[in-house]
Amino acid sequence: MRTWQKWIIVAPASVALGFLFSRLGVPAAWILGAIIASGAMALASGRDLPVNQHFFAAARGIIGVLAAIPLVGIPPRELAAFLVPGLVVALVTVGLAFAGGMFLSHHGVSRETGVLSLLAGGASIMPAVAAEVGADTRYVALSQYLRLLTVSVTLPLVASLLAAPAGPATTAPQPAWWSWLFVPALVATGQPLGRIVRLPNASVFGPLVLTALAGSLIDAPLAMPPALAVVAFLAIGWICGGGLNVPALRHFGRLLPATVAYIAGLMAACAAMGWIVSVWLGISHFEGYLATSPGALETVLALSAEGGAGPAVIAIQLIRLIGVLLFAAYLPQVLRRL
Repeated sequence: MRTWQKWIIVAPASVALGFLFSRLGVPAAWILGAIIASGAMALASGRDLPVNQHFFAAARGIIGVLAAIPLVGIPPRELAAFLVPGLVVALVTVGLAFAGGMFLSHHGVSRETGVLSLLAGGASIMPAVAAEVGADTRYVALSQYLRLLTVSVTLPLVASLLAAPAGPATTAPQPAWWSWLFVPALVATGQPLGRIVRLPNASVFGPLVLTALAGSLIDAPLAMPPALAVVAFLAIGWICGGGLNVPALRHFGRLLPATVAYIAGLMAACAAMGWIVSVWLGISHFEGYLATSPGALETVLALSAEGGAGPAVIAIQLIRLIGVLLFAAYLPQVLRRL
């Protein structure tokens, strides 16, 4: 079967699975649907399913814009008030991932792969970063999705046991018609600018930085058109699933107990950090737990809006996300220096 014939099967199957999973409330539904469809084709044919590199570069740019949108509209003064707690949470997260990644690197994966697979936050972005720094995108994606699934399932259960502040609920802005033009323009402009100024992982961070700057200058809410986000998520899933093979799955299976143990320890450590942050900032335990949750940002934002949480949740999550992404971008240089 030729490559284009495989895509005639994989693309509709990915969309159908992604739609089904999203209706069922499965975390990262479109990424998972694409991983299953492309992974099944790769395993059945015994060959990798290649993704056009220009298309994948555009998808990484959309992911960068998506990561920056929560920053738009938040006054810097508001973020600055939570800067120190956010940096502490980021340092703890990075430290735990680095220690776990070094452990995994002694069991058959590279140091970059081990650390990126365990970094909490930005699960949809990590495979794109992994492709830039030479890590194994398959292992990173599988580990990140396992953590995302675990956190997303347990987060509402734990949050329901904590008293919410019951403040005013908030709603996310709907994308305007011009977003269909503005987002591709940010990607097309941000990626070459990122390379010019030598940003790490310019295909992701160029659009990310440009989106944050542009959002602070325009007097209108910026939102991502859902269809563009879906296309980017599908591309990430195809890259991860299209390279699956039996040895890769066996390798992941051998390290699965260590990965699960790390995820459990990470969740416990972040819960403890949530209690410390709530005492530190004088906020509710509900807000502290959401602010330090190891990933599942979409679920965190939904629970935060529903429970009327204050700005601490989004501010600390964003500060940690920025810190984690910067560390991931400079990971090869950090490892070389060590």
